Amino acid sequence: MSVVEYIKDPAEIYRQSFATVEREAKLGELPEEMHPIATRLIHSCGMIDVIDDLAFSKDAVLIGKQALEKGRPIYTDVEMVKAGIIEKFLPAENRLVCTLNDAQVPDHAVKIGNTRSAAAVDFWDDLEGSIVVIGNAPTALFGILERVEEDAPKPALIIGIPVGFIGAAESKQALSENSSGLEFITVFGRRGGSAMASSVVNALCIGVSA
Repeated sequence: MSVVEYIKDPAEIYRQSFATVEREAKLGELPEEMHPIATRLIHSCGMIDVIDDLAFSKDAVLIGKQALEKGRPIYTDVEMVKAGIIEKFLPAENRLVCTLNDAQVPDHAVKIGNTRSAAAVDFWDDLEGSIVVIGNAPTALFGILERVEEDAPKPALIIGIPVGFIGAAESKQALSENSSGLEFITVFGRRGGSAMASSVVNALCIGVSA
């Protein structure tokens, strides 16, 4: 079997990928500051139409970048989201935190009658002005919204893109309708996942330049 010719240069792969997104996606319908977010989201999942479900608060990009530049921590619901964030591009050695595998989490989940993902949220200890990134568990997104409603310190930005058939769409809707004034970026519906969620952080850090 003959192998087809393919591009091997990483920089050229990125260049052509982002050029394809720019050519095919309706980026002009978004505010300019959202273009890198939308581009990396599409690049992470290969679906141009994901842009149709992209939702965000007015100052999400500005507030998110400011939080990163201030060195605020980034909390993730799963290790895969944490791994997808390109750490070398974080502007201020921001602490990346995932508490899902903390030894206290299983017992706490039983105590509160919820998932481990939701229980892990209760161990996020420096929320004020932080960035929260949810790419897997709708219960984690519901959990952080509940914590804020119960007077926990407010994150600067919640990137809520959990994937799934049960609770994913509902948790994103709840995020977009939150009454706490939370800045957010989400993708409505069932689509989501770790790669999509982490791509938003990468876009806030480096746009589409790397």
